[in-house]
Amino acid sequence: MSQAKQEYDSVLVVGGGISGMTAAIEAAEVGREVYLVEEQPFLGGRVARMNQYFPKNCPPACGLEINYQRIKKNPRIHVLTDTVLQKVDGEAGKFEATLRTAPQFINEKCTACGDCAEACEVEIDNAFNMGLDKGKAVNMPFQMAYPLRYHVREGDCDAACLAKIKDACSYDAVDTDAAEAVTTLNVGSIIVATGWTPYDASKITNLKYGVYPDVIVNVEMERYAALNGPTGGKIVRPSNGEAPESVAFVQCAGSRDTNHLSYCSAVCCTASFKQARYVKEQYPEAEVTIFYIDRRTQGRLEDYLQDLEEVEGVTMAKGKVGDIFLNEETGKLQVNSEATLLGDLKGKEYDLVVLATGMVPNGLPAEAGLELVTDEWGFIVPGKTPGGYPTGVAKRPVDVSTANQDATGTALRAITLS
Repeated sequence: MSQAKQEYDSVLVVGGGISGMTAAIEAAEVGREVYLVEEQPFLGGRVARMNQYFPKNCPPACGLEINYQRIKKNPRIHVLTDTVLQKVDGEAGKFEATLRTAPQFINEKCTACGDCAEACEVEIDNAFNMGLDKGKAVNMPFQMAYPLRYHVREGDCDAACLAKIKDACSYDAVDTDAAEAVTTLNVGSIIVATGWTPYDASKITNLKYGVYPDVIVNVEMERYAALNGPTGGKIVRPSNGEAPESVAFVQCAGSRDTNHLSYCSAVCCTASFKQARYVKEQYPEAEVTIFYIDRRTQGRLEDYLQDLEEVEGVTMAKGKVGDIFLNEETGKLQVNSEATLLGDLKGKEYDLVVLATGMVPNGLPAEAGLELVTDEWGFIVPGKTPGGYPTGVAKRPVDVSTANQDATGTALRAITLS
């Protein structure tokens, strides 16, 4: 066990997504030592997995590269990837945080040459692409990952595989004997930027996610549309790899539903409007239908809705989808919905169905010891935990721009212990 810092005026940021990176940068640039902890092998969180994000329809590189550069150039920011917060003791202003880092079989000597990946013969589900394709066990999560080095997760490579990649490395960057490391930090405040997980759509049994391969969720749609995704940016039907001629977007898939998530996740409508554009840009003749309860966009993002309503071949259908069935003869999915405005039931067939699932906050495990107060859905209530400051989706569903703004304010509160 190592003691990395004795002073208590430093800040611990748990979560290296867009909120965590922004909070870390802002705190460091006013002179605080910051420890940025992320359980994945890279910084960027959910944003890194997007194809584009609003309001400007930018690819992730737009915002992430700027943050990566600011982090890289600031000696006050200490990045610990593959690391989780294990335990917190003490009180506001005088926390002792214990961190656990997974074995680093490939260390900071890595030059990202790729020789280790070539030597590796083991294939696993590609975690960055949400398991939609396969990849080498030794991998670069994505092209502009930070830290920029290859990675292998404990258990994915056996001793023989590790020996092969060690022999292939010319830079002594492979440590086959790497072990878990435990670090203890003294910090004054803790920013919780743990982000979110998509709601498990398989729980919404009537919508058949996990039953029919051509029923996907919105975060998977982002990966299919991304150039570094499983299909090189081509939106296809998972069942046969063919281009869809018709696509249905099902809003509030589990959201605003007392059986699943009773709240609105704020960004799902706008995300689907964006993804409908993805479809029309690739397939101008495709038929797109968006089934909705209400159409909700935030502030100036109303333009997303107004612009999409003018696109030929896009239909807005007010009604809750009741069930989805596969027509064995046509191979298409029949989407049955209640046509709210007409008061009857309708069914229509589509090649691809995209479920707009909501955001579920990750939070921190209770055993971590930071006594966070959460609401009934698991979002952290600000101001209830002395020295602990939630930001971004850890405290409420928000888009990327709002998460950035919130993180800046959270950093100010954390360094002043207000």
